[in-house]
Amino acid sequence: MPYKKTNIPLSDTGQFPQLLLDYIEGKVDQFYAYAPHAGSFKEAMAHRASRPLNRLLLQEVILEQYNSKIKSPLADFQATNTNIELLSDNKTFTVCTGHQLCLFTGPLYFIYKIITTINLAEELKAKYPENNFVPVYWMASEDHDFEEIRSIHLFGKKLSWDNPEAKGAVGRLSTSSLNAMLEELSTILGDSANAKELITLFDNAYLKHPNLADATRYLVHALFGAYGLVIIDPDDARLKQEFIEIIKDDISNNTNFKIVNTTITGLEKAGYKAQVNPREINVFRLGSDRVRIEQASAEVLSLKPEEYSPNVVLRPLYQQRILPNIAYVGGPGEFAYWFEYKAMFDHHGITFPVLIPRNFAMLTDEKTNQQLQKFGFAVNDPFKDLEALIKEFISRAAGSGISLKEQEDKIALLYAGISEKAALVDPTLKGTVEAELQKTLNGIKNIESRLLRSEKQKQETSINQLRKLKEKFFPEGNLQERYDNFIPYYLKYGKEMIPALKAAFKPFEYEMLIIEMN
Repeated sequence: MPYKKTNIPLSDTGQFPQLLLDYIEGKVDQFYAYAPHAGSFKEAMAHRASRPLNRLLLQEVILEQYNSKIKSPLADFQATNTNIELLSDNKTFTVCTGHQLCLFTGPLYFIYKIITTINLAEELKAKYPENNFVPVYWMASEDHDFEEIRSIHLFGKKLSWDNPEAKGAVGRLSTSSLNAMLEELSTILGDSANAKELITLFDNAYLKHPNLADATRYLVHALFGAYGLVIIDPDDARLKQEFIEIIKDDISNNTNFKIVNTTITGLEKAGYKAQVNPREINVFRLGSDRVRIEQASAEVLSLKPEEYSPNVVLRPLYQQRILPNIAYVGGPGEFAYWFEYKAMFDHHGITFPVLIPRNFAMLTDEKTNQQLQKFGFAVNDPFKDLEALIKEFISRAAGSGISLKEQEDKIALLYAGISEKAALVDPTLKGTVEAELQKTLNGIKNIESRLLRSEKQKQETSINQLRKLKEKFFPEGNLQERYDNFIPYYLKYGKEMIPALKAAFKPFEYEMLIIEMN
């Protein structure tokens, strides 16, 4: 599918935290192990290869999860099967991204994270052909924030999963109560070929799998299995057994609480805010619910591995312990807490991965861009404040009719002469003259504002169109990728959508991409 791509520096968008921008520019190297470029991976691979890893167990668990929990021949995607087989090879490394089990994949940026991870694995294979690189999606199946994953925004509506019984790890939630939401979605999507394809996909995922983890695995595998993506559910007793000593150390000694707080102090001294504050114990007890462990006890320390659940502090450490992982693909919020953890990784002798910012994108089309051009704007102008855009448009539409800048300059020059004369008579009068100048300028500004309001009324229809354009790029004031779901774009572009994005995205391209898809 043809597309056009415009690259905009992240710093020009006004949408990204300074910590991410500084990281890309190499300014916070005390908080990470490897710089985010291709040359860092040789050292990262050497370090990971020297650390303990039970490859055969990892492969066994993943194979079992695919064979027993995906009810579809989609499990036979050859690329994924090949990559699972490669996990037993000591020359194989993973590049990983993680995400919550959001319904219908959640916001667009989840799709972007997966594509970036797949492209990164391919790019590394081209640079280091003697090694193998497997893209991995780590399902955050033990997360318990149901409110964050239960809704999607679609065509100006918010669709939500009504499940009053929801509690505990979201991956274990039954999907049986999703019928009503799927019926509502089917009505909204209509009966086009692409709509029918999506409804079939969602029905197979959520109605033919007993819980949200299995349903999400099916859905993501259907979308990305052809590219060799391997999906892992960390909610497994055998995998947690590999991590059990660190869990018990955290409970008994509060080791990670102490280390991470020291790093947070360093981040704050450097001018950054902490994203996550560690607890003395960073482990939950997992059963029918997910309950925070508050203090060490003989009972707690004798739990079975599957009854422990790492929180946001320990989860990255767990990931790096059981995967041959050398890169984590994520966004600004995730990296903000990863930067808190390097000393913790060093303490436990676990490889801190190369942190690779995912691709950032804004999707548009020819019609939308033509509308922007009609208003006199370029594709990067929607990043400007709406009122600034309106004022710029009005100024162009009215020409010089509403600008009183020339008159302001003349009056300022006139008052400068008055001030000079007054100073010769009485130097204390200079302040009085300046005050009178300011009053006059304020009056002119007031007149200019009234002219602008009058012109706005004349251009009301065009301004409303401009507001709608801004809303396409920033729905409800949010970046499109953090609000919109992929469904409207899949309805329009079908199976060509993901390959087009994959072609447009490039690893190590740390810019905002404006992608016109036609």
